[in-house]
Amino acid sequence: MRFKTPFFSAFGPLLFGRRPHRKLPVIEEDFGQLAGVFGGHLPKGALAAAKSGATSRNRLFTVRATFWAFLFQVLSPTCACREVVRKFQAWWHGSGKSRKARKGSKEQMSASTSAYCQARARMPLSVLGKLFAMLAATLERRILDRERWLGRRVKMLDGTGLSMPDTRKNQQRWPQPKGQKPGCGFPLLRMVGLFCLSSGAMLRYAFGNQHNQENHLARGVLDGLEKDDVLLADRGFCSFGLIGVMLARAVDCVMRLHQARPRDFRQGKRLGKNDRLVSWRKSPSRKNDPWASEHAALPAMLSIRLVRFRVEVPGFRTEEIILATTLLDPQKYPAAALAELYRARWNIELRYREIKTTMGAEVLRCKSPAMIEKELCMNAIGYNLIRCVMQEAAQRHHVELGRMSFKGSLDAMRHFADTLHAATGKPRRQTRLYDELLAIIASDQLPLRPDRNEPRARKRRPKPYQLLTKPRHKMRVVSHRNRYRADD
Repeated sequence: MRFKTPFFSAFGPLLFGRRPHRKLPVIEEDFGQLAGVFGGHLPKGALAAAKSGATSRNRLFTVRATFWAFLFQVLSPTCACREVVRKFQAWWHGSGKSRKARKGSKEQMSASTSAYCQARARMPLSVLGKLFAMLAATLERRILDRERWLGRRVKMLDGTGLSMPDTRKNQQRWPQPKGQKPGCGFPLLRMVGLFCLSSGAMLRYAFGNQHNQENHLARGVLDGLEKDDVLLADRGFCSFGLIGVMLARAVDCVMRLHQARPRDFRQGKRLGKNDRLVSWRKSPSRKNDPWASEHAALPAMLSIRLVRFRVEVPGFRTEEIILATTLLDPQKYPAAALAELYRARWNIELRYREIKTTMGAEVLRCKSPAMIEKELCMNAIGYNLIRCVMQEAAQRHHVELGRMSFKGSLDAMRHFADTLHAATGKPRRQTRLYDELLAIIASDQLPLRPDRNEPRARKRRPKPYQLLTKPRHKMRVVSHRNRYRADD
């Protein structure tokens, strides 16, 4: 159909309407290389465009493409938004889209990161939260009976801290410690996570600023505990309120005894050597008690079992540890088994090391609180996706999941992603490549090194740069590197 009249060209739009615009090309499976590795673990339709709202429009950066690009950043600690856009541009020119688009038209792809950053901001946090919950449930559902502890599921609870860029909005939401001068510190986020001991999955997480105690934040992760679970935690969480709330949910606890609690083994009922049954009395509710709302419903007395054991490591001082637990049957739950279980609590420290050090989430990179929350959720999603593939490899090749290398698995997944993507349209080849990936991941096992101790010390000396003791615009650096001054 012609859209102009031979004599009255100005009336063309009135008679025939506007010209139909060509559909904007979108990046679907062509860009999602990681989909070949992780796509089978995501529910179908989870990344579909919404029927209405900000994510319903036909854009170059669709929800699906933005998700895989964001995940690519999370799994590559040094990857900036500019690198992601360059990756898009490489696909754009390689697929011939640039030759089809007219120069200067809207179909030409810009080198600016603005469109991608806006696409990340449009991605709903609720969608990411649902994906995280689905992955956690999938990992829990695939746990084998032989991977449980005495037939029980064990879940670990602990907290950690994360840093982020020093921006005004981040400082308002997560202020820096008071000991740091203004302009010289960084916002500090405090997080509490609930992990599964068998699968290593992150089940729940809650976060706040440095003024939020970990016991207060723990309330936000208790929904991840189910009936007959065992909660494993350090002594910072050992309180009458938390144990009482867990017993009301039919959840048992194994924790190290808090240093303020009495540890006289001459009192209580003797269950065995270094094994006592004592009673804890409920104290009056305090002002800052995190369990003040449940205080009235808590029982007046709690029966707690105290187990004492010694940790002897060659070359180190013998340490005495006392556990407080609600597993009261010494026949069903021997003291030696409880001691070995608490020894496994160190696994949550390793899980945090994988997230913070291996994945590079110790210092978050976004500059606004809303994007910090999305980045944190994407890190949790990426971590659970890696755990899904590792769990599949361990069960298929009958190896112990705890012995598999997280860093080695992540490297293998990143490099196999391009090979799997190149085999798109060849399902047999893709299946064979994915099987090879699982075999490589399962074969990369860490040596068994219990009681290994290495000091947290750096061998390589840092450069002798001066420390920032004033805001950067006020700092004046002198020529002597061992001295500095800051002009007021």
